[in-house]
Amino acid sequence: QVQLVESGGGLAQAGGSLQLSCAASGTIFSRSIMGWSRQAPGKQREFVAHITTSGSRNYADSVKDRFTISRDNAKNTVYLQMDSLKPEDTAVYFCTAVLIGGANYRGQGTQVTVSS
Repeated sequence: QVQLVESGGGLAQAGGSLQLSCAASGTIFSRSIMGWSRQAPGKQREFVAHITTSGSRNYADSVKDRFTISRDNAKNTVYLQMDSLKPEDTAVYFCTAVLIGGANYRGQGTQVTVSS
């Protein structure tokens, strides 16, 4: 059974930073594109960032140059460092795993709230 468990959400002030972590159980991590998506109240879920098994990164335009995604394959963990936070970054953040040639997985989400 695959589990993605997010942590690190919380409350930050505009201009501040938070780091999200996502620990993956099972054996999929090394074979998956890991990423983050988010869903703000009343809005659809949107892509935030992903990192491939070889370390290539891709970001949504709205977070480029402010957020950094990384992965530690030894710890089966993916991180999202969020700097220069804005109130519009307020959302539930979900960890995602896309198994190459296989299924998609998503965690339960962690709330990030940015106050102005």
